[in-house]
Amino acid sequence: MLRNTLLSPATANHLATVMLINIVIPAKERHPVLRYGAGIHKSAGVAIAVLLCIAAVACASPSAEPAQAPEATAPPAVTVPTPDYSQDAIQSHLATKVLEVGTQRVAFLLSTQKALVDVPQSQIKVSRQPGLEQIAEITADYNEWPYGVRGSYSAPIEFPEAGDYLLTVTPVGGDVEGEAHIPVMVLADAPVPSVGDTPPASQTKTLGDGLELPDVTTAYQPDAGLYELSVADAVASGQPSVIVFATPAFCTSPTCGPQVDTVAELRAAHPGVANYIHVELYDNPAEIQGDLSQAQLVPAADEWGFTRIPEWTNESWVFVLDGDGIIRQRFEGFATLAELETALMEVAGS
Repeated sequence: MLRNTLLSPATANHLATVMLINIVIPAKERHPVLRYGAGIHKSAGVAIAVLLCIAAVACASPSAEPAQAPEATAPPAVTVPTPDYSQDAIQSHLATKVLEVGTQRVAFLLSTQKALVDVPQSQIKVSRQPGLEQIAEITADYNEWPYGVRGSYSAPIEFPEAGDYLLTVTPVGGDVEGEAHIPVMVLADAPVPSVGDTPPASQTKTLGDGLELPDVTTAYQPDAGLYELSVADAVASGQPSVIVFATPAFCTSPTCGPQVDTVAELRAAHPGVANYIHVELYDNPAEIQGDLSQAQLVPAADEWGFTRIPEWTNESWVFVLDGDGIIRQRFEGFATLAELETALMEVAGS
């Protein structure tokens, strides 16, 4: 006889499970573990009635937990489309892809479907993304490269914090109409040495190691004066230094320029003012013979962090150091003679 006693949900569930097993599965076919209560021989109707009573009593128990409401479904994520600037009337080629918080030199080339853009200046609106909040508007000057083939625009831009920015560039003057959009990412910390850092004292190759010019450079007409000191010697010399990392014969970037020739020109114009060093990016220039699959980067490329730049191949870098061996300016991509002279005079004190 069932007494008027409230069962806990756990007890009721257990009894219901046992009775259901006895109803559905004959005792002889059950797993040994399930044969508990197998000796009860009740009719199916009575067992089901008891089962229903137990379930009803359990449901009436004040200690039973209320059913939980279904969780709300999160709204679908909103996808923000990425702007497509490929159809701009003016296309850009960013040379400075490693940018940090603070004042950074930004350099780029502009072109249309017909030709490179070479008007004297371009106006740059600097905006934060997302939201495109404009934070600055500056003017970039055009710098013609040697041989008059092409040139780039450059300007110092202040980036207040890390994140995504958009540069909207409009050429000023001439008959070029339209604007270019240049998305840039500003890093909190760059993989390469920054202004204010003491760079690695790399033991780079020199002619004093018993090597010949073809062993240390791919330049067509190399200046032997660029291979007299190692980087380690220059950093410890107590004299300003201009150090260029480049591969004159094998640079594959659209922003490559005759950077080593320009540093050699700087050395000729200001002899004795600084140490002038070219570090060939490839360790085996004499073996490459035009096949870059045979090329091996010099250890300094890794020590200075170039190999940690996303999608970097062999673009040039120039670093200007003061007499204490501290970096005072750096140039990613081609830097003109005028830009290098300005940086050199700042560290040389004249």
